[in-house]
Formats: sequence, C-alpha cells, structure tokens
Amino acid sequence: MKRTATLVGTLGIAVPLTLVTALGSSLASPPKPPGWAIRGSYSPVVRASDFVSRIDNKYFPLIPGTTFRYRGYSDETAQTDDMTVTLRKKTILGIRCTVVQDTVSENGKPVERTYDWYAQDREGNVWYMGEYSLELKNGRLVRASDSWQAGVNGGKPGIIMRGDPRRGQVYRQEYYPPGGGLDQARVFGWRPSLRVPAGNYGHVLTTDEWSPVEPQVERKYYAARIGEIQEQVTAGGHERFRLVSVTH
Repeated sequence: MKRTATLVGTLGIAVPLTLVTALGSSLASPPKPPGWAIRGSYSPVVRASDFVSRIDNKYFPLIPGTTFRYRGYSDETAQTDDMTVTLRKKTILGIRCTVVQDTVSENGKPVERTYDWYAQDREGNVWYMGEYSLELKNGRLVRASDSWQAGVNGGKPGIIMRGDPRRGQVYRQEYYPPGGGLDQARVFGWRPSLRVPAGNYGHVLTTDEWSPVEPQVERKYYAARIGEIQEQVTAGGHERFRLVSVTH
C-alpha cells in the first residue's frame, strides 16, 4: 500500500532548502527533515535485463489476484483501503510492471483510487515505477496532479522495498518533483510480533517514511510472505491503518 537493476552511487536525492521553505510556507509549521534524511544526487540506472517477471520479495510479495483490505482513520475520518494485485501489466522503461489497484473509501464510497506500478530486480529489490492517481472532485474521480511515471517529465523510479533490508538503510522510494513525489524511507528494524485484525505476526520489519512536502513521519510494518500489515503516522498527523484480511 503506497499511502514505493543496478545503482550508480547512493540511492539518494538532494532536498533543497528552497523547496522545503517554499512548500513549508503554506503550512502551519514547515516539515522538519529527520536526521536520516537523504542528501546528495539521485541517478538510478535501471536496465530491463536486470528485472525478473515475478514479485516475490519476502516483505513485499505481489501475487496476482490477491486483495489486501485495511481499515483505519485519517484525522477523524474512518476509511477502508482495498489493495488488489491485478493480472495487468504495464511496460515502463522496457520493464514489465505489475499493476496494483488501491482504492480508499469512506462510508462505502471511493474517495481516492491509485494504479501503482511495481517491478522486481534480480537482487530482490521491488521498484516503484510510478502511479496513475485519481481523487474525488465534485462527486467524480479525476486525475490527480501527483500522477507520475518513470522516464516521463523527469520522473525517476525508486525502491519501495529492499531485497535484503538492513537496519539503518535509507533509500529513495520515488522521484517526481513536479507532483511532490519525493518520498524516502529508512529501515528502522524489527519487532518480535505485532497483532492486527488479520492475525498475529512475528519478526515484523519496520520502516519510517518521510517526504519534504509533508510535515509527518509514517511508520510501516511488514510481515514475511504477507507484506504491509500496519502503517501509522508517528509525527505530524493522526492516521493509522491495519490489515483486516487477505483474499486470493
């Protein structure tokens, strides 16, 4: 749930202070970069020959036909989030990507829908190749400004899940400045167990996510052979979603 070859250099991106200041000026308080925020250039080299046909990453498996249902809240509003791994493929930069449909609903009615594109390289890293995002306006779902695609208008892919996550790793998840796509993440570590409505899971991977365009830090929890089981804003907001069910 996104609510993100061979690399040259570090998977990082400079976060210009001018950008943070400009975006923060319209907020009650500008976002403060965490200590692990990435600095430096970002130039991923992505070759189609480095990718495989399946996404079977231990913590981010995407098996076609699988639907994950999450329930939670954003501020004071109850929401559900249904993420379906479709049978569809989309070719981006010569790479066959899996299409995932993600629908957020309130009171049973969709308020946001996103088609996310993922692909896995031979090292097991799952790449986020872009999204087609729709948001509710005047009773209709219309294209959102944060839609983007790797290789188009400066969009660059990022890694949504490392093939071999290690504590302290920091990486870019997406890069599309025109639409504010600047998410980055850090591997926080593992916790012994976590219970959510879908069940009790052990040895849970935890990551933190942050973006210079949003004044909050989000912690996500992943169970082996399942994927994301919980996400929660830990600073700068009031939001939490937990896995309710997984169907095939």
